[in-house]
Amino acid sequence: MRPPRPPRPEPPQPPAPPAPPAPPDTYERTELPGQSLPAVPAKPAPGASPSRTRSAQPARTAPPGGDHADPLEPAAQAASLEPASRPPVVSHESTPPRRHPLATPPQPPRPAARGAEYVGERPPTYDAEPTAWPAADPQDLDGLVPDTVLDGAQYGAVTLRALSLRGDSARYRGEPRRDSLLTARFGEGDGALLLVAMASGLRGTDVAPRAARDACRWLAGAVGRSHARLADDIRGGRRGELKSGLHRLTDRSYGRLRARAAELGLRPEEYTATVRCLLLTADPQCRTRVFFGVGTGGLFRLREGVWQDLEPEAPPERTGEPAVGYGSAPADTMTVDLGIPTPGLTPPVEPEEPAAPGEPFRFRASVARPGDTLMLCTAGLAEPMRGEPELGGRLAERWAGERPPGLAAFLADTQLRVKGYADDRTACALWEA
Repeated sequence: MRPPRPPRPEPPQPPAPPAPPAPPDTYERTELPGQSLPAVPAKPAPGASPSRTRSAQPARTAPPGGDHADPLEPAAQAASLEPASRPPVVSHESTPPRRHPLATPPQPPRPAARGAEYVGERPPTYDAEPTAWPAADPQDLDGLVPDTVLDGAQYGAVTLRALSLRGDSARYRGEPRRDSLLTARFGEGDGALLLVAMASGLRGTDVAPRAARDACRWLAGAVGRSHARLADDIRGGRRGELKSGLHRLTDRSYGRLRARAAELGLRPEEYTATVRCLLLTADPQCRTRVFFGVGTGGLFRLREGVWQDLEPEAPPERTGEPAVGYGSAPADTMTVDLGIPTPGLTPPVEPEEPAAPGEPFRFRASVARPGDTLMLCTAGLAEPMRGEPELGGRLAERWAGERPPGLAAFLADTQLRVKGYADDRTACALWEA
C-alpha cells in the first residue's frame, strides 16, 4: 500500500504593492456675516476624482482642546454630509417657542391702578373694582344708578371737583349706590349761584337710592327758585338770614319725602336720607362758602398743610331761629319765597316739624383764603378721615400742589381705601386760588 503523499508547500506570495497616497484633503471656507468659522473637510465621493468634492456645511467652533483636538466630531461629520441648502441650526435658547395660531400671547402684569391703593396696616376686605351690577326692573329703568358719578367746574378763583362712588361692599354684593350727587348752576354771570347737594339713603332698604335722589332734587329745586335772593345774601354776608331761609327750605323738602313715603305705603323713617349742601356764588370777589344740611357727614378744610374739622356742632334743641353771632340784616333781604316771616309785615309762623327725627339742622358760613381746600363729604368718607390719620395725610400731600387735580386724579384720590370702611363715598372739594 502506497504511503500518503506529503502536502505540497504553497509558493510564497509576492509582497502587496504599497497603497497609493491619499489625495490631499480639500477644504472649503464658509463665513457668516460678522463671524469667521474654521473650514470643514469635504470627503470625495466614491469613484470621483480628488479635484471634485462635495460642498460642506460650516462646522461648529473648535472644542476647547486646542489646535490638536479632532475638528471632526461625530456630529460634525454627520453635518458635513448634509446638502448645502440646509439652513443652519439655531439654538432653542435664543428662539421663542412656536405657538398655536389661536393661542393668546401672555400679557405683561398690569400695574395696580392708583385707585387700588390703600392706607393702614392691612388691605381692605373687598376688591377695589366693581364686581356685580344691581338687579334691574324692566318697568323702572329710570331707577338704575351708575357706579360712579364725576363732575367738575371752575369759576373765577375757585375750582370744584365732585364725585359719588359706590362702596366696595355694595360693589361686591351687587347693591346699588345709596348716595346721590347733584351739581347745578342757577343764573348767569357773576350773579350765578352754584349748588352742590349730596344725600345718603337709609341702609338696608330698596328705596334708599330713590329717596336720596328725591332729597337732592327737591332741595335743589327750592334753592333754584330763590337763587337771586340767596346769591345776594351770600355776597352781602347776611348769615343769619341765610341760616333761617335754608333751614326752612330743608324742612319743606323733608316734608315732601314724608309725603312720598305715605304714597308708597312706607313709614317716614324708611323713605329718608341725610343731606349736605354747599352754596357759593360765581362772583370772583366773593369768597363766602355756605354749608347746610341734616345728618352725619364731614366738612373739612385743608389750610397750610393741616386738616381742620369744620363740622358744626349740633344745637341742643331746634328753635328755628338764627344762631347767635351770625349778625343781623335788613328785614327785606329774604322774601316769603323762602317762607321766612318779615318782622312787622307778616304774622309769625310756627316752626315746622323737624327735617328728620333726631337729626338737627347744621349750618356754617366761612370766608375762604387763597390756598385753602374745602371738602364736603358724606359719612362714607368722613368716617375714615377721622378714623385713619394716614388718609388725611396722603390727601394733603397729593393736594398740596399749585394746580388742583384733574377729574381722573380726584377720583383716584378720593377712593383711597381703608380697611373697615367700605361704604359709599360722595365728596366735593373746592380749591381756592
